[in-house]
Amino acid sequence: MNNPYPPLPAALKAHEPHDERQTRPSGRRHAWDDAGLLVGGRGTGRVSRHRFRDLPEVLRPGDLLAVNVSATLPAAVHLDKIAVHFSTPFPDGDDRTWLVELRRRTRRGTIAYYGGSPCEWIPLPGGATLTLLRRHTEHLWQARLSTGVTAYLQRHGTPIRYGPVGQDDWRVTTYQSVFADADNAGSAEAPSAARPFTTELVTRLISQGVLVAPVTLHSGVTSPEAEEPPCAERYEVPPSTAALVEHVRGRDVPGRVVALGAAVVRALETAVDAGGHVRAGRGWTEHIVTPEGGVRAVDGLLTGMRERSSSHPMMLAAIAGTELLGRLDGAMATERRLRDDPRNGLRDDLGDGLRDGLANGLQDHLRDESGDFALVLP
Repeated sequence: MNNPYPPLPAALKAHEPHDERQTRPSGRRHAWDDAGLLVGGRGTGRVSRHRFRDLPEVLRPGDLLAVNVSATLPAAVHLDKIAVHFSTPFPDGDDRTWLVELRRRTRRGTIAYYGGSPCEWIPLPGGATLTLLRRHTEHLWQARLSTGVTAYLQRHGTPIRYGPVGQDDWRVTTYQSVFADADNAGSAEAPSAARPFTTELVTRLISQGVLVAPVTLHSGVTSPEAEEPPCAERYEVPPSTAALVEHVRGRDVPGRVVALGAAVVRALETAVDAGGHVRAGRGWTEHIVTPEGGVRAVDGLLTGMRERSSSHPMMLAAIAGTELLGRLDGAMATERRLRDDPRNGLRDDLGDGLRDGLANGLQDHLRDESGDFALVLP
């Protein structure tokens, strides 16, 4: 399953530390909720451009925003030449048996490493030993640590990142989204979709009548090179959230259930029963959303348009439909074309000096405000 979207720009990756103000590609400091947002309507087929801070005006009172409260683990352990990325516990194992990915360290970050052999021992910092048991997929190993993984990572791990961040000692707390529950850590990587949310933006949403409900999905690694479907992941849909989804959708004038990120879609769709109702549940999910299977629990999706996950384009197609997805892709392509050469968007009869000046300013704006996030609504 090929991901047709280009990589997320470095300044917008979730592997960079979270701060409510960040330096954008143009070198200017902006609040994260200034990020560009494309809004697509499935019914109208229209795509409009906004900024993330406009979200309270785009959503309606009575809409429900379902968010992932899984906190990010410091899931990377670095050695001299390789890094070990801990993905998820093995479903039939304990906290010592996990799926892991081996990565080769380079000056620019890490790249895929296909070495290793069954029964190989890898000494880790702190006196721990990792034993490779068997290859689970092309990129992942089933492996066993000599001690409990979660506690070990809290002492010796660092947040996963695939490119350089600029310093090696970022605390994992700087990678958490505003929704993360510190007592509910389990995701290997920080969620890109929640990246632009700030405390102020969440407060505005709630004050304008938008409901917010938690789910948990502890996401595994999403390697840039991997074209593999997601493995089984741990999820929980609490009774209060299931009841709220049913209430919102069952009103005389139904609200819209909008999932914040692919992980939330996966959790909610796992919790749908045979009658199409969302029920409370927890455990492991292997559910993959496809255009053929569609969705029954969510009406909309707020997501990064450049997620690496191989299943992400299928999920977008299932929720947006192929026609609207094509329009969103077209809007992104236009912005990329203008970002590469803003003169493409200026009239030919302007003087060269004026065109150059306008183009330079437009390029900074496009780099800062491009639609790297999308909201799909009915």
